[in-house]
Amino acid sequence: MGGWGCQHEVKGLCLRVNNIPCDPGMKGCVLFGRFVWADESKNRPKKTAHAPAPENRPGTDGTSKN
Repeated sequence: MGGWGCQHEVKGLCLRVNNIPCDPGMKGCVLFGRFVWADESKNRPKKTAHAPAPENRPGTDGTSKN
């Protein structure tokens, strides 16, 4: 059986995130945001759809600016 090892984990500590215990997918981890995790705290917040902003350029509202 194969496994995966993180290059930033040394003796169970994450060298990338202040030498705290390694927890794959935690914020700051190279895996953060790349995968969907069962633990929702490891997932990035979902983006909300925003309506496009109206264009506010002179002359586009039907009035002339002469």
